[in-house]
Amino acid sequence: MEVILLSDVEKVGLRGEVVQVARGFARNYLIPRRLAEAATPGRVAEIRRREATRADQEARTFEQAQEIAETLGRAELRFEVKAGPTGSLFGSVTPTDIADELWRAHKIRVDRRKIELADPIKRTGRYEVPIDLFTDVRVEVKMAVVPEGGELPSAEAEPVGPEPEAAEPEAGSEAAEIPE
Repeated sequence: MEVILLSDVEKVGLRGEVVQVARGFARNYLIPRRLAEAATPGRVAEIRRREATRADQEARTFEQAQEIAETLGRAELRFEVKAGPTGSLFGSVTPTDIADELWRAHKIRVDRRKIELADPIKRTGRYEVPIDLFTDVRVEVKMAVVPEGGELPSAEAEPVGPEPEAAEPEAGSEAAEIPE
């Protein structure tokens, strides 16, 4: 007997599938527990139509998510927050703050739970925060957390390698030059 599953049934199939099961299993277990219903030609056609509509909708949503990801990939969020002289914040920047700033600056709604921030940001600096927009669509959003009325030093101005120590003479060479 063919039935349409109304919910996932272990070792039988997933919700919405048309499966072939024993007549007694369907009549005595699946149908009374409202886990399945008989598969009529009209009902099967309706399910196929729904699947096609859902696939089209999901494809459109995926394309929209990719467009949003391109926009967010180019954008940089800026947070001006109160901070101490050492760069530690009075408070923090949380996923909710990031979602609110995305809405304010770019009119893009993002669920705060999709923003992957392990711990709230508690120091000034530049950050890249990953956001899951849709299944298989992920974007890294650049952020600058700066103190109120201040600026972060540019990334090019920061020294990359070790600092030169040519100005300081070696301690061992001084001891050899001083006669006693």
